[in-house]
Amino acid sequence: MGESRKAEVPMSSLGGKARAEKMSPAQRSASARKAAAARWGRDEKAKGAVIAPHNGMIRIGELEIPCGVLEDGTRVLSERGVLKALGIGRSGYAHNRAKEDAEGGGAGLPLFVAPINLKPFIDLELASVLQKPIWYRPITSDRGVGILHKGVRADLLPKICNVWLKARDADVIKGARQTIVVANADILLRGLAEVGITALVDEATGYQESRARDALAKILEAFVAKELRKWIKTFPVDFYAELFRLRGLEYGADKPIKAPRYIGHLTNDIVYSRLAPGILAELKERNPVAESGYRKSKHHQWLTADIGHPKLLQHLSAVVALMKVSADGDYDGFKKLLNRALPKQIDCPLFDNIPDNGGDSETELETN
Repeated sequence: MGESRKAEVPMSSLGGKARAEKMSPAQRSASARKAAAARWGRDEKAKGAVIAPHNGMIRIGELEIPCGVLEDGTRVLSERGVLKALGIGRSGYAHNRAKEDAEGGGAGLPLFVAPINLKPFIDLELASVLQKPIWYRPITSDRGVGILHKGVRADLLPKICNVWLKARDADVIKGARQTIVVANADILLRGLAEVGITALVDEATGYQESRARDALAKILEAFVAKELRKWIKTFPVDFYAELFRLRGLEYGADKPIKAPRYIGHLTNDIVYSRLAPGILAELKERNPVAESGYRKSKHHQWLTADIGHPKLLQHLSAVVALMKVSADGDYDGFKKLLNRALPKQIDCPLFDNIPDNGGDSETELETN
């Protein structure tokens, strides 16, 4: 009966019990205080942990490092992952090095730069940042918020590798274990020379798509107003006079003119598609085509007064200048100048499917 109950006890528990039996009361008390302090430290770090919504694994050759992107866009690497990639196990060797480093006045540095012989090659700025690890929790689609991770800024990886390579060049590397670390640091640095660490993290975590959406959202917020603004005359007479001239059409500035329907599409192409990424698609969504075949308002009425509208006026001024240096009827020549000076902005794929099935808001030449 006693043997069966003993078999149910985890081996780790047996080891701890055996060690405790060999300790004096004072030693057991000190050990308990140390364990409590460790638990308290983890709890405090957990309170200040940040969330990493995007997570993945970067791969350089056969080396892998878990990575993440925090809510503020900071790219991080798992400190444990960096240790493993460099070939530094959480072994007696590593901990002895950490202890030696503490005795040498370098306490607080991560184990991957803890050996004393590396100290001359760690500049003060790098040391200061490495002594402030980033505690974070990754979010995964299947598990929700993950366990607490100790991280290091991803952009520091090349500098960490360089510390080891500088030590190698100075011929201060000690033993076979450190030689392995140097070899791995060399592999990582060579890989990062071809593809930057930020690009690797973004690809591994899928953050590049989210980053593009976030950037687009900021652009649209700056350029496109939340409510329709009062109409004011915006497009200069010269814009349509020159456009008609380049298209070989008759234009009369002294009377209202019903322009050909395609003039609206040309305006979209010449103006709105070149203001900023995603603007034209957003304007089409905010200002849809009515049953009449025309939009109810002018596109420019949806531009913000502080950024969108001034940018439009600046753009129109540049466009008219290019029109005026183009020959009569030479619309193709004008477009070549326009594409070179004011190229189209790339729209977000999220808006690619919005149809353009009607005339633009400027089709009636703002004569109403």
